Amino acid sequence: MRTPLAVAGTVALIAGTFLGAPASAHTADDPISEFDVTIGNTYTRGLISWSDRGVYVTGEHKSVSADTLATCRATRAYTLDTHDGQLGDELSPNVVCGSSLRFNMTVPADVPGGAAVVRICLTDGLHKPLRCERYGR
Repeated sequence: MRTPLAVAGTVALIAGTFLGAPASAHTADDPISEFDVTIGNTYTRGLISWSDRGVYVTGEHKSVSADTLATCRATRAYTLDTHDGQLGDELSPNVVCGSSLRFNMTVPADVPGGAAVVRICLTDGLHKPLRCERYGR
């Protein structure tokens, strides 16, 4: 089936508009940090993209057992200011049980300059923190 030229042109224009738009105000000059919080064979690891009003956290978390919610895993991220005051927190949109899953989330840090520190926690399936690590800008 042939696509009319007008429809194809409109689709290209819309796609170009979205592809050219900035992704949540992140610029090439914003720093990126790696994170890794591991307990035995379970983990959460990925990247923190820092910006002036928040951080974008993307990665993968893994659970080796699906026996109970206590053996499942999720990721929670906290943004902190220079005095360790909490600015925001976000829980990964998924819990993994007996496999691994990718996740991404935006954590607010609505102060001039953004967060000074991000605290990443590997949690169980009930969202109880099991281990946390701090990452500075």
